[in-house]
Amino acid sequence: MKHPNKLTALFFIIFVAAGTVPSPAGWAQQNTPPAGDYIRGVKAWGDNCSRCHNMRDPKEFRDDQWKSIVTHMRVRAGLTGQDARDILVFLQTSN
Repeated sequence: MKHPNKLTALFFIIFVAAGTVPSPAGWAQQNTPPAGDYIRGVKAWGDNCSRCHNMRDPKEFRDDQWKSIVTHMRVRAGLTGQDARDILVFLQTSN
């Protein structure tokens, strides 16, 4: 193999053209978690939080307090990051 750099460049170009290697703009998007969703938050709250809790009035806590509460409960309840973001949006939107 005389020209490994040319071969490597050729494979890279093929992969980029096929869309299998993300562009630098795509790299930043991959590191940004998806935003929370209100409807998914309602469902996630119903599926997870209501097992142990009655519904608290969302106005009982400020948005920053809900963030701390949801972060704490994510660990205690074993919520996924997406479920926690969705529940937080639900609680803060209802606030």
